[in-house]
Amino acid sequence: MSLAAVGAAVLMLGMQSGTEVPYAPMPAPAPGASVCPEGICGAEALERVFEALRATEAGERDRPVHILQIGDSHTAGDRITGALRARLQARFGAGGRGVLPPGVPYAGYGPMQVEVTATDWPISVASLTGPDGAATLRAGLSGARSETGEGVVLSLTAEPGAAFDIVGLCGDSGPLAGRITATTPDETVEADFRATEAAPLCRSLRLGAATTSVRLSPTGAVTLHDVWIERSGPGVVVSSLGVVGAKLRDLAARDQAVVAAELAAWRPSLIILAFGVNDGFEGVEAEVYAGLLRGQIERLRRLAPGASLLILAAPEGLKSGLAGGCGADGSRAAPAALAVVRDVQRRVAGETGVAFWDWYGRMGGECSAERLATSPEPYMRPDRVHFTSLGAEWIGGVLSDDLMRAYDRWKAAKGEAD
Repeated sequence: MSLAAVGAAVLMLGMQSGTEVPYAPMPAPAPGASVCPEGICGAEALERVFEALRATEAGERDRPVHILQIGDSHTAGDRITGALRARLQARFGAGGRGVLPPGVPYAGYGPMQVEVTATDWPISVASLTGPDGAATLRAGLSGARSETGEGVVLSLTAEPGAAFDIVGLCGDSGPLAGRITATTPDETVEADFRATEAAPLCRSLRLGAATTSVRLSPTGAVTLHDVWIERSGPGVVVSSLGVVGAKLRDLAARDQAVVAAELAAWRPSLIILAFGVNDGFEGVEAEVYAGLLRGQIERLRRLAPGASLLILAAPEGLKSGLAGGCGADGSRAAPAALAVVRDVQRRVAGETGVAFWDWYGRMGGECSAERLATSPEPYMRPDRVHFTSLGAEWIGGVLSDDLMRAYDRWKAAKGEAD
């Protein structure tokens, strides 16, 4: 072959590689080493949710398994919980999108599986609770409240795979309360909040047929604390209720009567607590934090006796301006209190019989936020605290895989015992 022919062949190969070879993403990082067996300590505490999942697989359950995650911005963004939801629903069936705040809580709000559109629909989000622990807004687990009136509209449009035939609303009843009309393309149903006495009240509206859209509009004044959509029959629901910047004391400040009504209506099989980064960045006293955590575990067990509990350890997070830390210039480091928070979470989980997921270890441990933020395809944002969409899907998948391995081990052990 002549030199000209060789050159033409090389040029053609180069053209093909530039225009025809598809982009191949970098392989995802392997999960990091954990202080817990395959990521989860105390997996036996997940018995109740595992029983519900086994009953679903066996065709013995007539309602969804509800998994409820409460936390901070990692939860509010719904990308990590979105990955968990997608994987569990692929295995056990889709049960609907689950619980949502009663409106659009912040600009850019974009939950997975459903689009939420507010037309003059008001919403108040609780300010972050101060060190004194005093509540800043009477609110339930969403940390938000909508005081609605005539002429406002809240629309929910779900993806086809998240079609629903149940619309739920938790609000305040009373002699002056009004009604909420739920309108779908096929029917109209109504939730009446009028009552002789004022109290939190949850209404579950069953539709005649599954739909992907509903329009909520009030008649009179109604105060709402949350909205939920789900599908009757078996499957899995994963609800994500997070408030940006929230700490554990924000959960403690949620109104007791509202929370009791919500948990009674939702009947979760698993409650996931995903707090810790903001607590660690602020700084904590170990025993004070331990007492607060024990109090919230006791509270949730009392109000949701049928639920397993799982604590997600505070993940790695780095703060700028701390010398001797991570990165080429050593200018970022994790606040020392983050390690204190994780130690307390693990210790209290063991003492109270609650499951514990080693988020910090599974994302790679010390300086992992720096490595994930500076990888060719970043898994964390430049702030070294929040995950990118790619990173959220990855770490949510790690959590899901760890949970399913624990479930399969539990199921195999039950089979051997039988």
